[in-house]
Amino acid sequence: MRKWVGSLASGIAAAALVSSGAFAQDEQEPVETEAEAQTVEPDASFDEAFPQMISDPMVQGDLAPPGPLVQPWSVFAAQELIGVIEGIGAEGLDPRDYDLQALKTAVASGPSEELDELASRNFVWLVEDLRDGRTPMDAREQWFVVDPDRDTYRTGDLLAKALETGDVAGTLMELNPTHADYARLKEELAQTPESEVEKRKLIRANMDRWRWLQRDLGNLYLLTNVPEYQLRLTAGDRIFTYRTIVGKPGRTATPQLAEMVEGVVFNPTWTVPQSIVVGEGLGNKVLSNPAWAKRNGYTATKGANGWISVVQQPGPGNSLGRMKLEMPNPHAIFFHDTPSRHLFANDNRALSHGCIRTERALELAITMAILGKGATKEEAVEIATSGEYTKVPIQRKLPAYITYFTMATDINGEMRTFKDIYGRDAPVLASLDKPRVKDRSNVIDDEVIVIENDPRDGA
Repeated sequence: MRKWVGSLASGIAAAALVSSGAFAQDEQEPVETEAEAQTVEPDASFDEAFPQMISDPMVQGDLAPPGPLVQPWSVFAAQELIGVIEGIGAEGLDPRDYDLQALKTAVASGPSEELDELASRNFVWLVEDLRDGRTPMDAREQWFVVDPDRDTYRTGDLLAKALETGDVAGTLMELNPTHADYARLKEELAQTPESEVEKRKLIRANMDRWRWLQRDLGNLYLLTNVPEYQLRLTAGDRIFTYRTIVGKPGRTATPQLAEMVEGVVFNPTWTVPQSIVVGEGLGNKVLSNPAWAKRNGYTATKGANGWISVVQQPGPGNSLGRMKLEMPNPHAIFFHDTPSRHLFANDNRALSHGCIRTERALELAITMAILGKGATKEEAVEIATSGEYTKVPIQRKLPAYITYFTMATDINGEMRTFKDIYGRDAPVLASLDKPRVKDRSNVIDDEVIVIENDPRDGA
């Protein structure tokens, strides 16, 4: 393993070399906004700039069995629960989803088994909605994120904690997503009049989308909002932003994922899918026209059985550009560069075959290699400019979240709506008009569409 040396300033300086022109990828790249151009004082140390980059690991050991789902309630605790339900609209949920009137009646009769059962059941429902999201799985189109919060925040344990501490409301509110955008959406909901029904539903739907993710994303991660066509690298209190090109609507639409970036590939090769080798005749073209193939960086081999494989070698015309992020997943989705950088100036950037292309990709790759402790600044720059295929594994694997928010804070800090390019809002909005689904499954049963990436799309 390479030793981590140098400061954040030197690391980001490497990335700055890329964007300033020392390793420029495209003289016509769009100008960065102020929000995109982040600077660091030259003498800032890594620890000063990025304090506690990743949350401390949770050591659970051998967990005790979770607490029972029905526990004894005092009248005082049940009254506090009633208050939570009456105010739950502030979290984008609906008080009508819970047994409010029956609970009030039971409270009026004093402690009883009926009160224990009613209060426990309503508490459990609130935990499920606040922790996991109210939207059932069948309304989450192309959603493949496994949320670990069910194991981290176990329902019976939360119930026991609420009753032992007497803080029912506080225990439930601890389940809210920690990301600042959830709080911004909550503020927007509070400021939106009840008469603006459609806007309020859209806010509620996007608040719920945050609950589909794990509550705390950590301090170092990638997050791309597909309809916004933007990627954010969050590192401590700093955010670096990059325009993106995402999948075209239909079967090549980009799915929603939470995966781990395990390495950076500089100067990648592109193994051409057989749908192109055979279906478009590329294999025969490469074999029959060596001069054209050399010009475009293609090499081909033909087996004894007639099978032709084609690989595009590293170079300025490589369809993956000068980098890709290694992110193993069953959908074959990853982040990569593109030689067609003029496309980042388009307003509609749903152009790809599913994978996500990023602007200033070499800057991102170098920064990821440094932050992931895969290379020093000097090593990363040398590898990036070598022109040779090099895979740099990273010691500190970075989470990457591919999300779909149609209302969110944009890169300039403004709350706005984004075009629902894949039509994924409709089932979520429809679910808000239906009674909550009880005993709903967290098993993902949507179709996994394996992407045969064609990075030439839209070029």
